[in-house]
Amino acid sequence: MTKVSKVAVVTGAGSGIGRAVARGLRGAGYAVAVAGRREETLAATATPDDGGWLVVPADVREAGSVAALFAAVRERFGRVDLLFNNAGTGTPAVPVDELDVEQWHAAVGTNLTGSFLCAREAFGIMRRQDPRGGRIINNGSISAHAPRPFSAPYTATKHAITGLTKALSLDGRPYGIACSQIDIGNAATDMTETMARGALQADGTTAPEPRMDVAHVVSAVLYMAGLPPEANVQFMTVMATTMPFVGRG
Repeated sequence: MTKVSKVAVVTGAGSGIGRAVARGLRGAGYAVAVAGRREETLAATATPDDGGWLVVPADVREAGSVAALFAAVRERFGRVDLLFNNAGTGTPAVPVDELDVEQWHAAVGTNLTGSFLCAREAFGIMRRQDPRGGRIINNGSISAHAPRPFSAPYTATKHAITGLTKALSLDGRPYGIACSQIDIGNAATDMTETMARGALQADGTTAPEPRMDVAHVVSAVLYMAGLPPEANVQFMTVMATTMPFVGRG
């Protein structure tokens, strides 16, 4: 077991926001366990290999896989101080009556059940470790406040993440476990490249949307993670300033 001062677990860490945040946490001195379904992309995130990384392929939809992830983190580092619940997926942008039920289940399984399973394991470790406590940061979305067209599964799960965040915040009080939600709007990653070219709007038109550097998301998560135990950012929205969210676009 490698003893370190702070240990973070980042899910969906093979690309995009998860990769950027994982690298930011490592740069800030955390030992970081990166989780996702593809080992090769996780290994690409965990560079340079300086001993402070742990690569654990895991499927957040499966309780056994999640349990194995956190067991590996405990064996390697001895504790968990931070969980960034980031793994997520969308569904095809089609009218809800054309959406396959299995696509609904896939979104719920990853975005909601996966977040619950990871929070459940982290909570159990944080509650019993010495010193006790820790922090869980759930990746919500602008969709936790307002939907995009044809996004029922994604939007429903992100609204549910808000409920999960509040419940974990309440249940974590006796154990020094804080829970936060960060809602991100149009960070510049591979996932949002199509938005820069043109995204469907509520009025039926298609228009390019502004994006922001993903580094701003990293800075926000580092701020939330770095607060002392007696303080918590309950909800934070970080977004491209002129993206179509506030008001009418």
